Amino acid sequence: MTLQQYFTPGSVQEALSLLSEYGQKARVLSGGTDLLMQIKHRELLPDYLVSIGGISELDYIKHDPSIGLRIGVLTKVANIANSPLVKGKFSILAQAASMLGTPSIRNQATLGGNFCNAAPSADTAPPLIALGASVKIVSMAGEKVLPVEDFFVGPGQTILQPGQLLTEIQVPNLLAHSGGVYLKQKKRRGADLAVVGVAAWVVMEGEILKDVRVALGAVAPTPIRAKKAEEILRGKKWNAELLEKASQAASGEAKPIDDVRGSADYRRKLVAVLTRRAVEQAVQQAEVN
Repeated sequence: MTLQQYFTPGSVQEALSLLSEYGQKARVLSGGTDLLMQIKHRELLPDYLVSIGGISELDYIKHDPSIGLRIGVLTKVANIANSPLVKGKFSILAQAASMLGTPSIRNQATLGGNFCNAAPSADTAPPLIALGASVKIVSMAGEKVLPVEDFFVGPGQTILQPGQLLTEIQVPNLLAHSGGVYLKQKKRRGADLAVVGVAAWVVMEGEILKDVRVALGAVAPTPIRAKKAEEILRGKKWNAELLEKASQAASGEAKPIDDVRGSADYRRKLVAVLTRRAVEQAVQQAEVN
């Protein structure tokens, strides 16, 4: 099988028309850091490529005080990491973006591409899940918005159907006295994928954890919420004993595998360690916000 045609639509509507026409035979190309490598190694051989890189309307970072942060899918990961707006108001996302790959990869990779590649280790997914973010998906039939945590269905698999296009990530405004942290353990220095990634977001009311979300990456077929750990923490007075109990619960919720980056047992232990650190740092951040 060889590539039959390469399209460069100039608008979202034109891209949707092409995706609708060619259906399962077409793949969307944005930054290309993942997809082009898959094609090169013949892991993926689409008949048609629809390159959306020239659709400038999908490259933006906007903030509306009434609705929150909006990021277009063609926004470069480096621009998210370096954005004064993101660093100032949504620092956990800038933190995660700065950990993705190398500087050259961040300058080419897009947020949408990182999402649609749907790697369980994707660095941008856990913090956006922790922030309660949503995705906007459009098609010729209209558009829909749903939680980020529902977007991923398996390794390399999303809920996107033929003819649909991810266009935007939406992040609600953060509450006062909230804080978020993303921590990542790699096998070695450089551009390694996460062995484990943990994002924690909390809202404090005095010493009480009024709300909390913990999201895990690289330890299940998709990024996941550690809901049992959240339940242990939510509404409770902050202390080290409670945090240790929640960290162990998060470890138990992980479903890691053995691979070249680490054993399943090692990953479970890392989940506990990183959850404890991430929540603790998020609490410290919330106390000064």
